[in-house]
Amino acid sequence: MAPKVLVSDSLSETAVQIFRDRGIEVDFEPGLGKDKDRLLEVIGKYDGLAIRSATKVTEKLLQAADNLKVIGRAGIGTDNVDKVAASKKGVIVMNTPFGNMITTAEHAIAMMFAVARQLPEASASTHAGKWEKSKFMGVELTGKTLGVIGAGNIGGIVCDRARGLKMKVVAFDPFLSEDKADQMGVEKVELDELLKRADFITLHVPLIDSTRNILSRENLLKTKKGVRIINCARGGLVDEEALADLLKSGHVAGAGFDVFAEEPATENPLFGLPNVVCTPHLGAATTEAQENVALQVAEQMSDYLMTGAVTNALNMPSVTAEEAKVMGPWLKLAEHLGAFVGQMTDEPIKAVNLLYDGAVVDMNLDALNCAAVAGVMKCANPDVNVVSAPVIAADRGIKISRTTQPKSGVFDAYIKLTVVTESRERSIAGTVFSDGKPRFIQIKGINIDAEIGSHMLYTTNKDIPGIIGMLGQTMGENGVNIANFTLGRAAEGGDAIALLYVDAPVPDPVLKMLCDTGMFQSVKPLVFDAA
Repeated sequence: MAPKVLVSDSLSETAVQIFRDRGIEVDFEPGLGKDKDRLLEVIGKYDGLAIRSATKVTEKLLQAADNLKVIGRAGIGTDNVDKVAASKKGVIVMNTPFGNMITTAEHAIAMMFAVARQLPEASASTHAGKWEKSKFMGVELTGKTLGVIGAGNIGGIVCDRARGLKMKVVAFDPFLSEDKADQMGVEKVELDELLKRADFITLHVPLIDSTRNILSRENLLKTKKGVRIINCARGGLVDEEALADLLKSGHVAGAGFDVFAEEPATENPLFGLPNVVCTPHLGAATTEAQENVALQVAEQMSDYLMTGAVTNALNMPSVTAEEAKVMGPWLKLAEHLGAFVGQMTDEPIKAVNLLYDGAVVDMNLDALNCAAVAGVMKCANPDVNVVSAPVIAADRGIKISRTTQPKSGVFDAYIKLTVVTESRERSIAGTVFSDGKPRFIQIKGINIDAEIGSHMLYTTNKDIPGIIGMLGQTMGENGVNIANFTLGRAAEGGDAIALLYVDAPVPDPVLKMLCDTGMFQSVKPLVFDAA
């Protein structure tokens, strides 16, 4: 059955056609996002939801979205999506961060010009038949210092455009390296230095805990007198009440705001103040940008629903279509490793440690980690997937770690997973053979070569004669067909294990028969999603 996508906000016909061309059934209902009751009624039918800013994806909506796998936001901001609830539900949240970069950067530059030359006020005055030439004395951008808070995708474009205007650019960004700053032709500085030196300050960061109110009253007071503030990023980055006070006092000479702490903004402390330019969140409002993000979100959602490729996801690692093809067996192996230890562990897990050896080190380890943790967590909650597993693990205080090492043995690559509980550690390792099939290669430090099937039986015992016969005879007499039988031992007469791949679940009476022989330390049926 073809995946089904709902487009609940305005999206271009070209974008909608992309879904159809990729074999996806799509219902195009722009405006449905504003009808909360009807959206709640129909959302359960869809695998994907494509939105802009009008649709609000709440926890309540997600609870009703029984089949939903992916939400695609045509644009960069996802404040209208409850990402925590989506992650717990196992729903991928994607955005399109690159489709409107130039448009937003250009809007910031335009705001700088408008504030520097008081263009809106001068235009309104002239339209009113006045000729107040001497009233609107502006300043040049050339030679001024621009402080850029956030020098990522959009901020980087602003830096480039500002340098073209012959401005001096200083940037505050904890993730900006000195080498990258040199390549961009900007000076990397700390925030206090930027505040002290900048003639113009423009913000290009997301709204997160570390950036909320980054231009607080305290920080605004650190700016040089006559500074001009531009915010085309997110409302909530600037203390608007404090900025209004400093505009009135003359400490701040002007401001240009496209975003506000509360939107739609019908009232705001900045409204009505002289030399404050306000626009209604127009940063991405160009024909080119709207088309770009619409096409991009359709492509991304289609790729995920049809091939498993994950692009620009906010709550799980991205996996390209090429990676998905190559890594498919390794992702399945990681999940199997997790499922094995998850089914064997009946006490609270404190930590999950993953060791990657050899060629697998060069793969997308974030994605492999998610698959392994999902395998572990599914044993307690079958609804867990690669999106929700890390969130649920974190909620339970489970520490996830990984290490890498060069090829260390006969296998070109392998993964070893260790689960730590209060009383013990349990580990298992596996690899992918040339036939593309995952194999278990070590359990409890004992080397094996075990094909993985949907139904398996794991036993531990001392290395004594008769184990193979006992297992084979008991299975045969009770109609349980063995597809594959793997044995391993630590040393002659020491600890030994057996792993049977069987065609159907081993009935409980048969398990009891094996336990009653007294030959086994443990007898454990296992189930794997081997499809």
